Amino acid sequence: MEIDLSVKIGKLILKNPVLVASGTFGYGKEYKDLIGINKLGAFVTKTITLKPREGNLPPRIVETPSGILNSIGLENCGLEVFIKEKLPFLKTLKTAFVVSIAGYTKEEFSKLAKQLEDEGVKAFELNISCPNIEYRKGKLNFSQDAKSTYAVVKEVKKSTKLTVITKLSPNVTDISEIAKSAEEAGSDAMSLINTILGMAVDIDTKKPLLGNITGGLSGPAVKPVALRVVWEVYNSVKIPIIGMGGIMDANDAIEFIISGASAIGIGTANFINPKASLEILSGIKKYMVKNEIKDIKKLTGSLKCQKKSL
Repeated sequence: MEIDLSVKIGKLILKNPVLVASGTFGYGKEYKDLIGINKLGAFVTKTITLKPREGNLPPRIVETPSGILNSIGLENCGLEVFIKEKLPFLKTLKTAFVVSIAGYTKEEFSKLAKQLEDEGVKAFELNISCPNIEYRKGKLNFSQDAKSTYAVVKEVKKSTKLTVITKLSPNVTDISEIAKSAEEAGSDAMSLINTILGMAVDIDTKKPLLGNITGGLSGPAVKPVALRVVWEVYNSVKIPIIGMGGIMDANDAIEFIISGASAIGIGTANFINPKASLEILSGIKKYMVKNEIKDIKKLTGSLKCQKKSL
């Protein structure tokens, strides 16, 4: 049986719904000999900022039950080096690639998008939700406030006509309100979810296990939360959702798609098995054939339950 795995995210037409999440696959070149990157629906780069960042103090990663905590702090080479040393490889890919960008102000986001568009980039993921860096107003990040989210997305949309994907945080009271604000500002899609803020303690030293004290929790432990968020936002907005958070195998991915995700992002699983994304893609195909589903789009949002009453 022939099946259609293609999905539309903004102006991007992806050949399948499987992406690798930002920060878990470097800039692509590091994995080119381990995985057929061109078989993916899309590749999302490690987040880029205008200037290079050293990131947070180590230790930066610690294992926790069914997950990991990270406080990398957006360590990256900065825009200039990215354009000169990283972008040339990305342009050789036959699959779509999305550049993740972050800034301290809406103007920095806008400047990054404009300069990268001039360099031939086709899509951006706005990382407005990293829990591991200090913003000008303390720990508050843009995605924890509907007005701030709207302002950043609106500013970026003024500077580019390309596809803009907004990555939101689960560390909020009502994510649907924030998702709506991003949609109203012109976001073409959502990435859900970024990591959940957490911490771990060494009981012998009585010190935090992370140098930054707190970090972002990812892995299987966050999957139930991520699924709930995807479902809530799917019932609140009309733009596509890229679901992520604890996806370790094809069954996990299919749960996200049924709950409302048009595409899915593989993150922590890449650290355990670099080929996880391709294995998940294969599993999705088998599921569709077995259940006689010819079009992946028919599976999105097919959860058999009533929508939440407003």
